Amino acid sequence: MTHHPSADVCSPHPSADVCSPRTAPEGSAAAVGEAHGTQRTVQGAAAAKPQRGPDTKHAKHTKGAVTQDAARKHDAGREPAAARRPSPQPPAPPVRIGSPDALLAVVPALLGFEPGNSMVVIGVESPRAQVRLTLRYDLPDPPDAELSAAVARHAVSVLAAQHIDSAAAVGYGAEHLVSPVAAALRERAPLAGIAVMELLRAEGQRYWSYLCADPGCCPPEGTPFDIADHPVARAMADAGARILASRDELAAMIAPADGEVGEAMRRATRQAEERAARLVARVARSGRRASARRLIAAAGLEAVAEVIGRYRAGEQVGPEAAAWLTVVLRDPRVRDDAWARMQPEHRAAHLRLWTDLTRMARPGYVAAPASLLAFVAWQSGNGALANVALDRALADDARYSMARLLRQAIDSGVPPSMARLPMTPEEVAASYDDLEADEAGEAGEPGEADEAGEADAAPHAGGLDG
Repeated sequence: MTHHPSADVCSPHPSADVCSPRTAPEGSAAAVGEAHGTQRTVQGAAAAKPQRGPDTKHAKHTKGAVTQDAARKHDAGREPAAARRPSPQPPAPPVRIGSPDALLAVVPALLGFEPGNSMVVIGVESPRAQVRLTLRYDLPDPPDAELSAAVARHAVSVLAAQHIDSAAAVGYGAEHLVSPVAAALRERAPLAGIAVMELLRAEGQRYWSYLCADPGCCPPEGTPFDIADHPVARAMADAGARILASRDELAAMIAPADGEVGEAMRRATRQAEERAARLVARVARSGRRASARRLIAAAGLEAVAEVIGRYRAGEQVGPEAAAWLTVVLRDPRVRDDAWARMQPEHRAAHLRLWTDLTRMARPGYVAAPASLLAFVAWQSGNGALANVALDRALADDARYSMARLLRQAIDSGVPPSMARLPMTPEEVAASYDDLEADEAGEAGEPGEADEAGEADAAPHAGGLDG
């Protein structure tokens, strides 16, 4: 069975230009080294990031409204830390990459972590040769011609879909792993009208170029490099760019909380389930036509508004509030209300909130907060974080529609600029009211549809560990 690659895709926050180092102004930052072959310079640090999901299908640049509406319709009948957190990358100063060393120095800043066993593809847009996105792929290991071709096919399809006509790429790892992917890129890119300006392999503080055949410029034993004190690396560090040691370190930042926090969340989640069960029982005893789902949703909407306000004020929440929120977020109405409140100007606060909730949520309650984290990470231009969040969401619920839709969009190269808020909270509420009215009309009796949905809306204890 063929597995298709996917890539984290992020937008550069600053502008990034690629131009010939030989034509760069004298004394400019571009004059950091001589380039060989068709090497260009990259101005600016920005990028897009890859992931691990099985989907090479190219999607249209679907507006967020379609994504949220599709998730709402699919989920409507379903059950409803103080660790280091990812944060938005600060705007980086313009830098020009006029040599292979400089290209190698800027890649970690583009990704936010040091790549390993990876192929990194940087898409460059005309006419100013501006960096448009960066893609990172895991190298097929062991080498596989079909998978290598799939990586190249996916990268080229993403670049072509965004009308990108130039690219540079760096493979990190052993020659027998990098070379098959590099060869596939060199073969496929020109067929799509994409010029590969540079193609390097880096391993053990040495690099090799697949485009340079001059042994005086590119010796067969490789060229030593050290990016630690490179001007590009210094510029990124001075701008506050944070570079993690690996993608695994990024994933660890949203791993499940354990120890005292984990135990406190287990207790608090059981209490939250009991609270929700009492609400369901109260509705059942009263005989009112309002559904338990609607009652829990009302409590959940209040909790969402409160916690978002607290995080925007720089505060956090403890296990009790966090557990209740994870329980009520199982209701799609509550989740979509939270989704609709992700204004870009508050993305730093939202990243903190959904990172905390993803870490603290107990099994069975991870999918919603992790999917919300994925959206705000994508919105912030951090495709790698978006994808590790989606890994957590889909590990918790492989059928969770919001996570699957976001993964499809990111895998297809839809840029973060399309991560728009499709609805206001008021429009979300009206949409669900209309949906419930339609369901009630189809059921034939006013209360029948509400009662039929109560079992799905109630949380369950079976998802808890320990």
